[in-house]
Amino acid sequence: MILVTGATGALGTLIAERLAARDDTVLGTRDPQQLQTPLPVRRIDFDEPATLAEGFEHVDVLLLISAGYGEDDTVTARHGAAVDAAEKAGVRHVVYTSLTADGDHLPYALPHRWTERRLQGSTMDWTILRNGLYAELLGGLAAPSADGRITAPLGEGRLAAVARADLADAATRVTLEAPAHAGRIHELVGEQAVGGADLADAYGPHVTYAPETLARARTRIAAAGAEPFQVPMLVGTCSAIAAGFMSRTGGDLRRLLGRAPRSALAAALDQGLL
Repeated sequence: MILVTGATGALGTLIAERLAARDDTVLGTRDPQQLQTPLPVRRIDFDEPATLAEGFEHVDVLLLISAGYGEDDTVTARHGAAVDAAEKAGVRHVVYTSLTADGDHLPYALPHRWTERRLQGSTMDWTILRNGLYAELLGGLAAPSADGRITAPLGEGRLAAVARADLADAATRVTLEAPAHAGRIHELVGEQAVGGADLADAYGPHVTYAPETLARARTRIAAAGAEPFQVPMLVGTCSAIAAGFMSRTGGDLRRLLGRAPRSALAAALDQGLL
């Protein structure tokens, strides 16, 4: 049996759609009422270990979608509880959605590296998907204002962005072929590095790019109502992109997909137009 956690999240929803026709798949979420799916659903709440013990019963392959959106200690506690419960339940193989190796400069890298190490020291087979940052995230960070200006603090930096749908396709394939990927780390970054100027050019002549400072971006993000922990996460992401640490392309994405990746620039523009 396959179990997919985080099935109501952006990535989890796409993966659930790809597995919807299977009779060996169960979805996990903290709020089953949110899911409209033909697949069985189990309540899985990383903050309530009792739901993990029951939810992981009879699971052979666990697709563990990272439970971010929290301080480091919160996220590591969630992941640690999930891995502990998976071991006790007899799960054979865990596929974990981690963060690209170049993401070590990002403020939220530590919980991912901690989880990788915990899995590598576990009694289970494991596969790590080191996902690049979503093109949709870039599109949101660098969306044009009403007067046609992109002012994100990206400097001249570029991001090897990945369309979320491609990461869902890759995760689905690896999960279905889990034994063939045991003990492997797949680097899933994009083949196209995209920056603020590229986005402005793609939007057309009515959009311009003039990067703001990190300090101004911090003030703007905080004023928009972001949670306290989200402010350094978003500013740190922009800082790493601007410094040129997130632009390396290549990796295993094309090979896992068996085709060319989707256009990261198109995915970013679609998000920026929402």
